[in-house]
Amino acid sequence: MGPAGEHKEHEDREAGRSGFAREIASAYAAKAGLHRHEDGRIDVLRSAGGIRGVVESVLPGLVFLVAFTALKDLVLSAVLSVAVAAVFVVARLAGRSTPTQAFAGIVGIGVSAALALFTGKAENFYVSGFVTNAAYILVLAISIAVRWPLIGVLFGFLRNEGLHWRGDAVRARQYRIGTWIMVAVLALRLVVEVPLYLMGDAGLVALGAMRLILGVPLYALGLWLAWLVTRVIASAPEDAARAAEGDARP
Repeated sequence: MGPAGEHKEHEDREAGRSGFAREIASAYAAKAGLHRHEDGRIDVLRSAGGIRGVVESVLPGLVFLVAFTALKDLVLSAVLSVAVAAVFVVARLAGRSTPTQAFAGIVGIGVSAALALFTGKAENFYVSGFVTNAAYILVLAISIAVRWPLIGVLFGFLRNEGLHWRGDAVRARQYRIGTWIMVAVLALRLVVEVPLYLMGDAGLVALGAMRLILGVPLYALGLWLAWLVTRVIASAPEDAARAAEGDARP
């Protein structure tokens, strides 16, 4: 095989790898549930699961906190929180809507309730959240280290950029910063909540309250900030028009 043939074979292999990476990234971005408005702005509420998704995320934990604070009955509080999550799953199935978020919610609540019941400590209801946050931080940090920042993967397809931003040093840097913002959001949760957890019963009410405040609201704020700092920076009027057109495409 001559040099021309070898070069073409190399290009074909690279194209194959790139196409596979695009397919994986596109599928991941689609499953992440991110959405945007017609004018190109990110739809933070819908990306967080919509009003229904927010309620499904918040209410089981709120029920556990209120029930245990009022009744001091760990078993009843755990059962009530799982029951609320189960109602959401049934409602999703009955309405023939996608039950994925509700199923994920009941699994998470089930694990949290089991930890609290098996240890006899109400504060352990929140331990699984610490583990999940730490895992997300690790994944996001690794994605930055290997130059595949996950915010770039997600937002790139939402903005119709695909993976082309990886060849642009400025855009790649923006997406690294956006990913660091989400790392900071997750890290802030641990910084605030872990000391409250270590206080035991004395910090339980504050821990539960912070879990609610630093949950969906903080995630939505972080998502919005990440979107803001990763906007296309146009260097000329025609670039600005091109960027606006790209952000407005459905």
